[in-house]
Amino acid sequence: MDFSDTIGVSAAGMRAQTARLRIAAENLANAETTGSSPGADPYRRKTVTFRETLDRASGVSSVEVRSVGEDQSDFQMRYDPAHPAANEQGYVKMPNVSSIVEIMDSHDAQHSYEANLNTMQVTRSMLSRAINLMKD
Repeated sequence: MDFSDTIGVSAAGMRAQTARLRIAAENLANAETTGSSPGADPYRRKTVTFRETLDRASGVSSVEVRSVGEDQSDFQMRYDPAHPAANEQGYVKMPNVSSIVEIMDSHDAQHSYEANLNTMQVTRSMLSRAINLMKD
C-alpha cells in the first residue's frame, strides 16, 4: 500500500462516518415528529449500512455506504388525547428514535472520523518528509 492508497482509505472512512453523523443528526432532529392526522405514522428512524469495497488494481479494501434504510422497530405510544395525531383512545404514535442511541452513535462516528483524519494527517506528514529527503 502506498501513500495515496492510505489517504484514499482514510478519505473513504471519513465519507462513511460523515453519512453516519448526518443520519444520526436527522434522527435526533425528528425524535418528536409525529404524524399529522389521527393514527398516522410518525417519523421512522433511519439507519446506515456500510460495505467493504476492493480496488482490484491495488488490492486495497475500503468502505462505502451500502444503503440508508429505515428501522422497522415498533413505534412508542404516548397518551396525549389533545394531540392532532391521537387515535380514538387518545394515544399518539411516537418515532422509534432513542436520543441516547443517536448520541452514542454520533460519538462513535465522530471518533472514527477523527481516527481517519489522524491517519490522513500522519500519512501526509510522512509523504512530506519523504519529499524533503529526496530534495537533499
